[in-house]
Amino acid sequence: MPVIEKRRPSNLPTINERIRFPKIRVIDTDGSQLGIMSPQEALPLAIEKELDLVLVSDKADPPVCRIMDYGKFKFEQEKKAREARKKQHTADVKEVKMRYKIEEHDYNVRLAHAKRFIQEGDKVKATVMFRGREIQHSDLAEELLNRMANDLQEIAEVQQAPKKEGRNMMMLLAPKK
Repeated sequence: MPVIEKRRPSNLPTINERIRFPKIRVIDTDGSQLGIMSPQEALPLAIEKELDLVLVSDKADPPVCRIMDYGKFKFEQEKKAREARKKQHTADVKEVKMRYKIEEHDYNVRLAHAKRFIQEGDKVKATVMFRGREIQHSDLAEELLNRMANDLQEIAEVQQAPKKEGRNMMMLLAPKK
């Protein structure tokens, strides 16, 4: 019967007895270097302080280990990851709908909405809707969309030119980099 080797899950941290390097560089809790030694020599130093020997960088030569409280270290890492996710902004697509016979004030309101969305870092889908025979005037709708792109050219770039989709004509604007 063959012997099946149990492999440890790769997500387990490399701490204490799991460190499998012949020589490691050991850093104390205050940041001072204790020198290069074997993990078997460094582990009693960590246990003596009631802390863990944690592999910080396995890419270095020799690998770097630090004596620290692993629970606290893990908590700090998760806290940093949460903060990074919080600051991350995903660009949503916001839609501004209008008709080609739009009044000047209504157009200015849609323009202000589009401007606000773009300044918040979102993309804007400008849509002109047609009803009934209005679809014959798609050239007027294209003019309106081009006018909007022109009015927003300082802060936005046209990602998709005006294009007819069924009973609508739409254009996609994205914030300038």
